[in-house]
Amino acid sequence: MIKFAYTILYVKDVTKSIEFYEQAFGFTRKFVTPENDYGELLVGETTLSFCSVTLANSNLKDGFTESNLTTKPFGIEIAFTTDKVEETVQSAVNAGATITEIPKTKPWGQVVAYIRDLDGFLIEICTPIS
Repeated sequence: MIKFAYTILYVKDVTKSIEFYEQAFGFTRKFVTPENDYGELLVGETTLSFCSVTLANSNLKDGFTESNLTTKPFGIEIAFTTDKVEETVQSAVNAGATITEIPKTKPWGQVVAYIRDLDGFLIEICTPIS
Protein backbone atom coordinates (compact mmCIF):
# COMPACT_ATOMS: atom_id res chain seq x y z
CA MET A 1 0.00 0.00 0.00
CA ILE A 2 1.28 3.47 -0.87
CA LYS A 3 0.36 6.43 1.31
CA PHE A 4 1.05 10.15 0.80
CA ALA A 5 3.09 10.90 3.91
CA TYR A 6 5.05 14.16 3.55
CA THR A 7 5.24 17.47 1.82
CA ILE A 8 8.74 18.82 2.41
CA LEU A 9 9.57 22.47 1.78
CA TYR A 10 13.21 23.46 1.27
CA VAL A 11 13.74 26.59 3.35
CA LYS A 12 16.55 28.88 4.48
CA ASP A 13 15.78 28.55 8.22
CA VAL A 14 13.85 25.50 9.41
CA THR A 15 13.03 26.85 12.87
CA LYS A 16 11.91 30.23 11.53
CA SER A 17 9.64 28.52 8.98
CA ILE A 18 8.12 26.24 11.59
CA GLU A 19 7.52 29.21 13.88
CA PHE A 20 5.75 31.00 11.02
CA TYR A 21 3.37 28.06 10.44
CA GLU A 22 2.75 27.72 14.19
CA GLN A 23 1.86 31.42 14.49
CA ALA A 24 0.00 31.75 11.20
CA PHE A 25 -2.11 28.59 11.36
CA GLY A 26 -1.85 27.23 14.91
CA PHE A 27 -0.08 24.00 13.87
CA THR A 28 1.93 22.07 16.47
CA ARG A 29 5.62 21.34 16.17
CA LYS A 30 6.45 17.64 16.09
CA PHE A 31 10.22 18.13 16.20
CA VAL A 32 13.26 19.94 14.82
CA THR A 33 16.63 18.20 14.56
CA PRO A 34 19.45 19.48 16.81
CA GLU A 35 21.22 20.65 13.63
CA ASN A 36 18.15 22.76 12.73
CA ASP A 37 18.21 21.24 9.25
CA TYR A 38 14.92 19.30 9.30
CA GLY A 39 11.65 19.61 11.17
CA GLU A 40 8.02 18.53 11.09
CA LEU A 41 4.63 19.97 12.01
CA LEU A 42 1.47 18.13 12.98
CA VAL A 43 -1.08 19.36 10.45
CA GLY A 44 -3.40 16.39 9.91
CA GLU A 45 -2.90 13.08 8.14
CA THR A 46 -0.02 14.28 5.95
CA THR A 47 3.09 15.68 7.61
CA LEU A 48 4.28 19.14 6.60
CA SER A 49 8.06 19.10 6.84
CA PHE A 50 10.89 21.56 6.33
CA CYS A 51 14.39 20.82 5.14
CA SER A 52 17.22 23.33 5.09
CA VAL A 53 18.51 24.42 1.70
CA THR A 54 21.94 23.14 2.75
CA LEU A 55 20.66 19.64 3.56
CA ALA A 56 18.52 19.60 0.40
CA ASN A 57 21.56 20.46 -1.71
CA SER A 58 23.47 17.58 -0.12
CA ASN A 59 20.62 15.21 -1.06
CA LEU A 60 20.24 16.37 -4.68
CA LYS A 61 23.50 16.24 -6.62
CA ASP A 62 22.13 18.41 -9.45
CA GLY A 63 20.55 20.97 -7.09
CA PHE A 64 17.08 22.49 -7.32
CA THR A 65 15.32 25.79 -7.90
CA GLU A 66 15.06 27.64 -4.61
CA SER A 67 11.77 29.30 -3.72
CA ASN A 68 11.85 32.99 -2.78
CA LEU A 69 9.60 36.03 -2.75
CA THR A 70 11.46 37.86 -5.54
CA THR A 71 10.27 35.45 -8.23
CA LYS A 72 6.89 34.05 -9.25
CA PRO A 73 5.71 31.11 -7.13
CA PHE A 74 6.27 27.57 -8.33
CA GLY A 75 3.44 25.88 -10.25
CA ILE A 76 2.40 24.02 -7.09
CA GLU A 77 0.69 24.98 -3.86
CA ILE A 78 -0.12 23.63 -0.45
CA ALA A 79 -3.70 24.18 0.67
CA PHE A 80 -5.36 24.50 4.04
CA THR A 81 -9.13 24.37 4.51
CA THR A 82 -11.02 26.40 7.08
CA ASP A 83 -14.45 27.92 7.57
CA LYS A 84 -12.71 31.21 8.46
CA VAL A 85 -10.69 32.11 5.36
CA GLU A 86 -10.49 35.85 6.00
CA GLU A 87 -9.39 35.40 9.63
CA THR A 88 -6.82 32.78 8.64
CA VAL A 89 -5.38 35.02 5.92
CA GLN A 90 -5.08 37.87 8.44
CA SER A 91 -3.38 35.59 10.96
CA ALA A 92 -0.88 34.50 8.30
CA VAL A 93 -0.21 38.10 7.25
CA ASN A 94 0.34 39.02 10.91
CA ALA A 95 2.92 36.21 11.07
CA GLY A 96 4.73 37.53 7.96
CA ALA A 97 2.91 36.10 4.94
CA THR A 98 2.38 38.07 1.74
CA ILE A 99 -1.09 38.19 0.17
CA THR A 100 -1.12 37.03 -3.44
CA GLU A 101 -4.90 36.95 -3.99
CA ILE A 102 -7.52 38.24 -1.55
CA PRO A 103 -10.38 35.89 -0.60
CA LYS A 104 -12.87 35.44 -3.45
CA THR A 105 -15.96 33.28 -3.79
CA LYS A 106 -15.64 30.89 -6.73
CA PRO A 107 -18.65 30.05 -8.96
CA TRP A 108 -19.02 26.72 -7.12
CA GLY A 109 -19.35 28.56 -3.77
CA GLN A 110 -15.89 27.93 -2.31
CA VAL A 111 -14.03 30.89 -0.78
CA VAL A 112 -10.38 30.87 -1.88
CA ALA A 113 -7.38 33.08 -1.09
CA TYR A 114 -3.67 32.78 -1.87
CA ILE A 115 -0.70 33.86 0.21
CA ARG A 116 3.03 33.22 0.13
CA ASP A 117 5.03 32.17 3.16
CA LEU A 118 8.38 33.57 4.30
CA ASP A 119 10.24 31.53 1.66
CA GLY A 120 7.82 32.32 -1.15
CA PHE A 121 5.89 29.05 -1.17
CA LEU A 122 2.31 29.43 -2.42
CA ILE A 123 -0.43 28.58 0.07
CA GLU A 124 -4.13 28.35 -0.75
CA ILE A 125 -6.49 29.04 2.12
CA CYS A 126 -10.00 27.91 1.30
CA THR A 127 -13.29 26.68 2.61
CA PRO A 128 -13.88 22.93 2.32
CA ILE A 129 -15.75 21.80 -0.76
CA SER A 130 -19.05 20.29 0.31
